[in-house]
Amino acid sequence: MIRTRVLVVDDDLPILRAMRANLRARGFQADLAESGEQALILAARHHPDVVILDLGLPEMSGIAVIHGLRGWTNVPIIVLSARGAERDKVDALDAGADDYITKPFGMDELFARLRAALRRRAPAEATAVVVSTPDFVVDLAAKTVSSNGAEIRLTPIEWGIVEILVRNTGKLVSQSQILTTVWGPQFAEATNYLRVHLAHIRRKLEPEPSRPVYFITEPGMGYRFTIPPSEHT
Repeated sequence: MIRTRVLVVDDDLPILRAMRANLRARGFQADLAESGEQALILAARHHPDVVILDLGLPEMSGIAVIHGLRGWTNVPIIVLSARGAERDKVDALDAGADDYITKPFGMDELFARLRAALRRRAPAEATAVVVSTPDFVVDLAAKTVSSNGAEIRLTPIEWGIVEILVRNTGKLVSQSQILTTVWGPQFAEATNYLRVHLAHIRRKLEPEPSRPVYFITEPGMGYRFTIPPSEHT
């Protein structure tokens, strides 16, 4: 049985421990992060079903974490914060949070909101997890890329880049969004890393790597994954 995975982000260790115990007691799988940077890394690695997020984090704010997540995923985000001002709530919701609970809080209310977030997300899960192109097939659930039935080996970094672009097919994904998601916030400006790995990806997946049709560069902005029409359609 696959358990629902919840990422809890809070720099208060007693709250983290209490959340882990309560989540496990109710049959959830818990990932814990004490910082925004760690949260983005765990989210990219494990793809949680729900994120419970504190705003007052060290070094990287909760709002920045929301922006980092929303660059590539629609995972429900429930803010759990001691900040009760209306402005804080508006900022979090405008950034992309789905719900906001003020500390102190009751566990029954939190889990009711968590279940509601999962119910709202359920229809989106019916979307395809296999993306087919005229030259290769990306299976997002199995985390594989294949061509004519044979798997094309990608490194973990290459897969991370392919995944975020394919999950946003047709949309521009900024360089900083990709770098933050795949490498972590401290690499948000390391665009040279991205260029090198995109070149490797194109050599493996593009029919003509020097003239890419799938992994398109938008100069000065980022990258876009597109699927050109088949010549036979």
